[in-house]
Amino acid sequence: MTRRRAVRRGLVLGAGGVLGSAWMIGALRAVETETGRDLVASSDLLVGTSAGSVVAALLSLGVGVEAMADSERGVYHAGDPVLDYRDLGASLPPRPRLRMGSPRLLTASALHPRHASPMVTLAAILPQGRGKISAVGDLVAAAMDRRGLDPADWASPPPALRVVAMDFDTGDRVLFGSPDVPDVSLPDAVMASCAIPGWYAPIRASGRRFVDGGTRSPTSVDLLADAGLDEIVVVAPACSLATDRPRSAVALVERQVRRAATRRLLREVEQVERAGMRVTVLCPGPEDLAAMGGNLMDLTRRAEVFETSLRTTAVALRADARSRPATPNRASRAARGAARTTAGPADKALTHGARSDGSRSDQSGNPVGLDLAG
Repeated sequence: MTRRRAVRRGLVLGAGGVLGSAWMIGALRAVETETGRDLVASSDLLVGTSAGSVVAALLSLGVGVEAMADSERGVYHAGDPVLDYRDLGASLPPRPRLRMGSPRLLTASALHPRHASPMVTLAAILPQGRGKISAVGDLVAAAMDRRGLDPADWASPPPALRVVAMDFDTGDRVLFGSPDVPDVSLPDAVMASCAIPGWYAPIRASGRRFVDGGTRSPTSVDLLADAGLDEIVVVAPACSLATDRPRSAVALVERQVRRAATRRLLREVEQVERAGMRVTVLCPGPEDLAAMGGNLMDLTRRAEVFETSLRTTAVALRADARSRPATPNRASRAARGAARTTAGPADKALTHGARSDGSRSDQSGNPVGLDLAG
């Protein structure tokens, strides 16, 4: 009798700033509470970008989602990390240095315009940031110290951890933790992944400069096309498949950036699906966006974003559970997509109250396409 191969799963945590981190922790906690499924324990690979790299690193070090959720609420227990981002500075960047961020990256963008997104080009032009991202590295280092680990030691039980950053001179993405990339400590890798161009100073390692991986991609899920996974759950705070209608100029600009990030995400999801993987995407919906506003680094909105995410994700999960057949045919993904009448290639995604092709599901805001029950 042939033994059935174990399903290999990946969990991808995307960029999104301080508020994206709060939303992500709320969504992960709601999944645990509503479905009983521990997305981390059931995963073989954990990938984090920017804010997602902080959460991913802590999860890989044994810090549970519940502990992080408590920290978001200001409830701290002995031995648990304190997610206090006030040490990162104000909700606006400090005055930058009077020099271009990366002339070499600008040249590379000019020579290869098809490979350079507007965000990458903007990162090259922006003045060099002065902000310090060391508080993030200290948080990861403290979690490693509590486990008796050396900061340079990436060895950990499954899931394997990967952290995405961008080379500030070439624009190439780097997947720290992979065997063929520069050797850096885990705290340095996370700081590099979070170093927003124009806000924070780049992180130097192995003679190279690295910045926020979200500059190139909100999740970099396409880097997993050859990872040999069967299923991937993507938590993407910087993307949305249904948006709100903000009035402030800052929020309007943020939503335009968000739309571009969402298009990039969906293209990447298509790529990994062509490789035979099943993908589920979780993004903020209109209520979440209203709570976030236009500045994802606004610490004053953090508690509201977390609580909103807990509620909206739970509502979405319950609605999905009611709409799912009692005995779902998990082998027939194409049939599920047809039954949902979701147009286009993105029939794997959920946003709160929207179809994955960007259209609303119905007037009540019932979700479409979330399947995290097993």
